[in-house]
Amino acid sequence: MKNITLKLSLFLAFLAPLFGDIQLIKQENNNSDTTLLVIGGIHGDEPGGYFAASILATHYKIDSNNLWVVPNLNKDSIVGDNRGLNGDMNRKFSVIKENDKDKQTVEDIKEIILQKKVSLVLNLHDGNGFYRKTNKGNIFNPNAWGQTCVIDQCALPIDQPFGNLNKIALDVKEAVNKRLIEEHHTFDVKNTNTKFDDEAMQLSLTYFAVTNNKPAFAIESSKNLPSLSQKVFYHLLAIEEFMNIMNISFKREFELSEQNIDEILKNNGSLIINSNISIDLTNIKNILSFVPIKSENNVFKFSNTLGNIVKDGRNFVVYIGNKKVTILAPQYFEMRGPCKKEFEAIVDKERVSLNNTSEFFVNDDFKIVKDDEYRVNIIGYKAIGRVDESDITVSLKDFDKKFSIDIDERVYRIEFYKNSEFCFMSKVHFKEDNTK
Repeated sequence: MKNITLKLSLFLAFLAPLFGDIQLIKQENNNSDTTLLVIGGIHGDEPGGYFAASILATHYKIDSNNLWVVPNLNKDSIVGDNRGLNGDMNRKFSVIKENDKDKQTVEDIKEIILQKKVSLVLNLHDGNGFYRKTNKGNIFNPNAWGQTCVIDQCALPIDQPFGNLNKIALDVKEAVNKRLIEEHHTFDVKNTNTKFDDEAMQLSLTYFAVTNNKPAFAIESSKNLPSLSQKVFYHLLAIEEFMNIMNISFKREFELSEQNIDEILKNNGSLIINSNISIDLTNIKNILSFVPIKSENNVFKFSNTLGNIVKDGRNFVVYIGNKKVTILAPQYFEMRGPCKKEFEAIVDKERVSLNNTSEFFVNDDFKIVKDDEYRVNIIGYKAIGRVDESDITVSLKDFDKKFSIDIDERVYRIEFYKNSEFCFMSKVHFKEDNTK
């Protein structure tokens, strides 16, 4: 398996601009007006769509033409793993009430869709069953939506680039069906003939787009697929064929396979809090206690585009998409600024200079070099009779493992204070279990 890096992920996610309250990630090339807009998460209980959109935004590099991605349109419903906490957002694109909680999001995504530069729109879903043109049982039938490229009509006006919706959908179908994981995962085209046959779809995002002369398609993986990685695999297969049709050349950081996607999905990325705490969210414990943050106006930045924070009483619940990753139980402090950007440590008998929020790796032991202006608190270690825990040699056996950050009990927090005010947190990672 190829090594999967997160360099592009970190850059894009931390710098992704907002369009209103919508996270819109753009990869653009100069002098090109051909733009694919991919939207994930209009339904919060369809994770194949929004995890695929997130991977597309963070693990693909676009070399020609343009890609815009909205990975998490309906953020609150994604966290709630709910189709729509305020009703079905995909039924609000014709008429929406002034007091509807989704109104601003719907108006903002409409404005994005209508941007002159947008050439084609994909709305990503997970649908029930496996679509078949003839009835073959409860799961395989014409009323199913899974494993389809959905179009509202066959074509747009003849002068519209990418306006032959049926032809494009058939090409996508053919490409996906060459890469099926199982034979019964067959992909097909579903034409809802919306204007004449489907009043519900007349209220949808794709029909809003086509009635404004914007080519639009829905991609539906099947909710009946056994794993999230399979759902994401089929979404990305379909999206790549759309990019091929639009002459959008791209590179990805991994070989497209169910196994590699599964590895990517396991990586939750990192969370930066107030620029002075950085936490790896992969393999993290269910709860972290006494996290030093401000009583209000905290800034949370995720490397994962699907990262979200939900306040629950005093605690902060961390989500990646619909997955609850951890709970941060806070301890409130005033924040000292500015603090030093580096600190000195003795790591395995070698003196090193480290960035203030870095994670450093230790084989045997470490010691934080004393700085008279700062007090050090090594979480999980207790120096009897001492307030400042700098200038003490510490190894893994000295820690109370219930205070580790990670499930493997190898990573621990080191906090720096100036007087009574919190400055920053670093982390020590023990490479081996040297308690044996």
